[in-house]
Amino acid sequence: MSDRSASEFRAGFAAFVGRPNVGKSTLMNALVGTKVAITSSKPQTTRRVIRGIVHRPDAQLVIVDTPGLHRPRTLLGERLDSLVLSTLTEVDVLGFCVPANEPIGKGDRFIAEKLGAVKKTPVVAVVTKCDLASREEVAKQLLAVSQLAEFAEIVPVSAKGDDQLDVLADLLIERLPESPPLYAGGELTDEPEQVLVAELIREAALEGVRDELPHSIAVVVEEMGPREGRDDLLDVYAFMFVERDSQKAIVIGPGGSRLKDVGSRARKQIEALLGSRVYLDLRVKVAKEWQRDPKQLRRLGFYD
Repeated sequence: MSDRSASEFRAGFAAFVGRPNVGKSTLMNALVGTKVAITSSKPQTTRRVIRGIVHRPDAQLVIVDTPGLHRPRTLLGERLDSLVLSTLTEVDVLGFCVPANEPIGKGDRFIAEKLGAVKKTPVVAVVTKCDLASREEVAKQLLAVSQLAEFAEIVPVSAKGDDQLDVLADLLIERLPESPPLYAGGELTDEPEQVLVAELIREAALEGVRDELPHSIAVVVEEMGPREGRDDLLDVYAFMFVERDSQKAIVIGPGGSRLKDVGSRARKQIEALLGSRVYLDLRVKVAKEWQRDPKQLRRLGFYD
């Protein structure tokens, strides 16, 4: 950790960008030290810009976790990409994530090209998932990444083993402006609790479903609050939206078994997040073709 005087305290914003499923959310959670962004083996899990806050004696690093950049095929996809691209110009430093265990492909080159157009923001290349690759594979990937573009730094990390995370934090913080803290000391995210709860429910729903389903799931928490007369119990009423009746059947499962399992797993995560016992009322609704309908996108929280 750097030794800086109080007058040199740094605070600012960093964004992790990369194609879907390269470990951006896992990396942010590891740096923040708690579960702020949802993680899943399904691509396109992250749909909102979620901020996690790293507090250090010498700095405050606010991490903006973006949806994975991809070539959009739907209106939702277009909104996600415009969200990412607008984020790139609003932060102090960018972390370009490329996994160590996968060859560099068209998606990585596409993003490197986009980042090259953002002239004023320094880019640190982050080779993620180094625990899943041999030392030789990591070395090869570092070389391959260095040939994609001119980066301020290139650093290999493993979020699972906390390997090199301090080094990455230092490299990002060095590029932040001198500034007093932007958030109060105890805060780990500026996302409303209802948004985090909805994301945890969606994460539980994504596990083990068919490949075509994740893009079609949206979750809205309609109501959340302590039960009357009970300080130790929080009531959460949520709707999971899918696009077709056939998808509704998949999510609910035979005799409601799958929905019950999703609710049980989500409830445990919500209780861990909020530090309270939770009663979760989770229902499934069909919102036909919501990914292509501007009105429905707005209703589900995806704004222009």
